[in-house]
Amino acid sequence: MFYSFKGFIPVVDASSFVHPQACITGNVIIGKDCYVGPGAALRGDWGGIILEDGCNVQENCTIHMFPGYTVLLKAGAHIGHGAIIHGAQIGKNCLVGMNAVVMDRAELGDESIVGALSFIKEGVVIPPRSLVVGNPAKVIKEVTDEMLAWKTKGTALYQALPAELHTEAEACEPLRELPANRPKQEILYETWQRFQQE
Repeated sequence: MFYSFKGFIPVVDASSFVHPQACITGNVIIGKDCYVGPGAALRGDWGGIILEDGCNVQENCTIHMFPGYTVLLKAGAHIGHGAIIHGAQIGKNCLVGMNAVVMDRAELGDESIVGALSFIKEGVVIPPRSLVVGNPAKVIKEVTDEMLAWKTKGTALYQALPAELHTEAEACEPLRELPANRPKQEILYETWQRFQQE
């Protein structure tokens, strides 16, 4: 669902996929190869929201801000299921884990990883390549090359998903029984298997 607000109409690159059950309002700009899942709410009603190329905002995430602020997700930012980003800046190729909260004026340095359920307080500046966990969140170590490679491959899967959804997903009615010719589940993770081999 898209809503204009006070003359601001969301802008979404044609290569990106925003689920019809996401809600995108006002001053929101979504770059190339981005994914926004169902239940996500991006409210650009009091400020701006920018998703640079290759970002994903997964199911039931909320992105909002206090009046006058812009939330920036730099290229390749990966926002896990149920996370909240409120008035913060998320660096390039970062991962914010499931149900984590990043508060106003916080800045997450490039290539950092925030653990699931972590809480980053208002105004905290996290250095690049930091592993951040806890409530309140603390830097516990530097992100290793192996951790960053794992994160980058996971994000690449989400960057490939919009094109697949544009060609393969369509609204339907459920079946009432299993058909004899139901595809094998392995077809659903062919892309992941290909990335693992690269």
